[in-house]
Amino acid sequence: MLFRQLYEPESSTYTYLIGCEETGECVLIDPVLEAAERDLTVVQELDLRLAMTIETHIHADHVSSAARLRSLTGCKVAYPAMEGLACADIGIKEGEPVAVGSLSLRPLFTPGHTDTHHSYLLEQGGQARVFTGDALLIDGCGRTDFQNGSADILYGSIHSKIFALPDDTLVYPAHDYQHRHVSTVAQERERNPRLGGGKTLPEFVEIMASLDLPYPKKIDTAVPANLLCGESPDGTAWVEGKAKQG
Repeated sequence: MLFRQLYEPESSTYTYLIGCEETGECVLIDPVLEAAERDLTVVQELDLRLAMTIETHIHADHVSSAARLRSLTGCKVAYPAMEGLACADIGIKEGEPVAVGSLSLRPLFTPGHTDTHHSYLLEQGGQARVFTGDALLIDGCGRTDFQNGSADILYGSIHSKIFALPDDTLVYPAHDYQHRHVSTVAQERERNPRLGGGKTLPEFVEIMASLDLPYPKKIDTAVPANLLCGESPDGTAWVEGKAKQG
């Protein structure tokens, strides 16, 4: 297996490349528009073929490069099937593994940050990795105050789907704002300030209600674009995350 963690600094987003050495196929999880050319360069340097982009959810803090990568490579675009996006080629559902050559990604339905959020579990070579999107972050979690989020539901998702995984499962989130790269299920279960150490549901709900977070600065642009798999809603071309007229 070939694996790369790629970072986009403006939105502090991690994109994950997972490649099958046997077939040369790879996927990108949560790719960012501004980093599309960089990601393709990595794919080419590893002598891989981009088969698919995969989203954990409809992002509010960046525009996906899914549509752009599809136009450049012919790859498929996969989103959670619950979104019902006409632009998506593949609808992802829990219980239906996603093949990456000889590798297999297992979707886990983990709503709460958004109501269709999915995480992805990869078990390979005796090591489990879970790509948690915005549901579970390192020492944190995704906010629950927009996009049909729910603190109650997120608490249940993390405890039943992610914290139930083996202790040594590596946790790879979609974001980190302090230059951390990876955690483990055991670490987050034990010391996550919002969810760990036996935090009860009422305690978690109170924590989330008191965050007082600012309105996401890109949400009014990013969400409409991502509902079109990263296309500009007015049909213009995207250049560095902004619509270019003409």
